[in-house]
Amino acid sequence: MAIFKIATYNVNSIRNRLHIVIPWIQRNRPSVICFQETKVEDGKFPAEAFEAAGYTVVFRGKKGYNGVAIASLDEPGEVRFGLDDGGPPDEDRLIRGVFSGIPVVNTYVPQGEKKDSPKFTYKLEWLARLRKFFSKHDSARKPLVWCGDINVAREEIDVHNPKKLLGHVDFTPEVWEAFDAVKAWGFTDIFRKHHPGEPGQYTFFDYRVPKTVERGLGWRVDHILATVPLANRSVNAYIDMKPRTAEKPSDHTILVAEFKI
Repeated sequence: MAIFKIATYNVNSIRNRLHIVIPWIQRNRPSVICFQETKVEDGKFPAEAFEAAGYTVVFRGKKGYNGVAIASLDEPGEVRFGLDDGGPPDEDRLIRGVFSGIPVVNTYVPQGEKKDSPKFTYKLEWLARLRKFFSKHDSARKPLVWCGDINVAREEIDVHNPKKLLGHVDFTPEVWEAFDAVKAWGFTDIFRKHHPGEPGQYTFFDYRVPKTVERGLGWRVDHILATVPLANRSVNAYIDMKPRTAEKPSDHTILVAEFKI
């Protein structure tokens, strides 16, 4: 029985983070690694660096913002970009592909800016559209991974100061309800399966906060979720803090999950 290892990482510019990404995949050899906020148009994506490391990479992006990519040891199948319900496709926010027989959906969910902004309404609508996307293309009775920077901290233990942060666009009842509706389609939070009730486990540490990592002032907004048939085969999940403490890091770090397949 093989191990399917999947990682997710908001790189906040793939080209500026290659000094972290390439050594990490060479050391850890994930089956699949999903990236968000690649911030580069397709013609300038550094695909050659991944190919030299033994990975195939698919990507969609624009200059300076958004952008998603998936690098994999195996050739991907059935690759599609964006939502396909007739609304804005947002191809630079979603990739779906099949890797080692497992469908993977990598998303960079809109952040929402502030609660009185149209961008917040769009975030809620986007999550509702995503649930319909899953219903259209997949089955909760079959293996499926949903991962990425989902911009939702669902539990109090997912933020360092829940009383102070309540009402933030990533930590507010409206977003919890929207996220829960997608999760109820048939997903299990793989990190929480292996670390139930464990506080202080974060994937995002704001650049703007002094010594945010040292002070533990983080958020868990990056997630790996799986349908029950695959969640039942999960054997591990962890947050690797080394990328966040490296030289010139992203403000996020890498989340990993492992499954027996």
